[in-house]
Amino acid sequence: MARRPRLFVLDVPCHVVQRGNNRIPIFLRDKDYLFFLEVLQEAKIKHPCLIYSYCLMPNHFHLLVEPKKEENNISLLIKLVGAKYVRYVNNKYKRSGTLWEGRFKSSLIDKESYFLSCLRYIEMNPVRAGLGSSPELYRWSSYRVRAFGEKDPIVDMDSWYDSIGCNLGERQVKYRQFLQNIMPESMLKLLREMTNKNGIVGGVAFKAQIEQLVHREITIRPIGRPNAGK
Repeated sequence: MARRPRLFVLDVPCHVVQRGNNRIPIFLRDKDYLFFLEVLQEAKIKHPCLIYSYCLMPNHFHLLVEPKKEENNISLLIKLVGAKYVRYVNNKYKRSGTLWEGRFKSSLIDKESYFLSCLRYIEMNPVRAGLGSSPELYRWSSYRVRAFGEKDPIVDMDSWYDSIGCNLGERQVKYRQFLQNIMPESMLKLLREMTNKNGIVGGVAFKAQIEQLVHREITIRPIGRPNAGK
């Protein structure tokens, strides 16, 4: 069966997931996470993208990333990060062979309706995986940027965050409250399924918009009424 082509559209966010081969750990020490983030920062400058959120898990990573200037900048960014990180790991741990589980997975995210759900899905991943009782206890995600104002040159702000409070302190409080909301199981399943299928997370109008932009029909059945995480 032919692989479903990945969809990338200029200025449309994309949820990206890349796993270790056979789910093996890809990060073993703090220095590994730090090196990965250093390369990620370099890559988003070389291949312009906005990175709204990230989470580095022991055996995989998530990004919520939006291509700028060229739609294939997401692929180029992941390719650069992946190649440099593999060389680093192979040299550091005296290993050889593949590190990644094939091609990365991705899904287009309807920014108007599902952006917040995807943001919360990514930053709550450590809690769901049992790596901490709250997202602030996990060091390797973007959560503390919006929740506590931590500086991180990788992370780009979004218009929703700027609108939820009159000042930075108020926005941080409201963001922490927002992340505490329980995400419905149906939304978790949807985000996982569409990412694994290289699909879209959006309604009928969003699907039609994407089809017009890419000049081809998208055969994945679009989903109905959105749940924006409220």
